[in-house]
Amino acid sequence: MEAQLKNIASVWPQIKNIFSVPHTETEYNNIVSILDSLIDEVGENEDHPLSSLMESLGNLIETYENNNITSFSGNPIESLRFLMEEHNLKQSELPEIGSQGVVSEILKGTRNLNIRQIKKLSSKFNISPLVFIQDN
Repeated sequence: MEAQLKNIASVWPQIKNIFSVPHTETEYNNIVSILDSLIDEVGENEDHPLSSLMESLGNLIETYENNNITSFSGNPIESLRFLMEEHNLKQSELPEIGSQGVVSEILKGTRNLNIRQIKKLSSKFNISPLVFIQDN
C-alpha cells in the first residue's frame, strides 16, 4: 500500500485539478470541459478504458452542482416543446437530435434523448443540460 501511495503522491500535483471536487465556477467549467471531451471519445461504450474516468468526473461535477446550482424540476420533453415553440422551430429543424422521425419519437416519449443530443441541444439553446435530463 505504501508503494501505491508514493506513486499517487508523485503524480498527484499533475492531476489534482482534474480529480478534486471543484469549488469555483472556473474549476467546475474545467472539469465539465474535460468530461465533454471524454464523452466525445468514450460515447456510450462501457468497455472503453476511460469510461470509469468519465463516471468519476461526472460524480465530481454532480457534487459541485448539488451544492451550487439550483436544480431543475421539469419534463425534458415539455422543455423541448417549449423551446421549439419559443424559437419557432419545426421537428425537421433540429438536426442536433437527428432526423424528423427521431425528433417525433422523442416528442412522443417513445425514445429518450441521449448524451450527445442533450449536449448539442444545451449548446444550441445556451441552457444547462439538466433541462433535458429526467430526474426519476
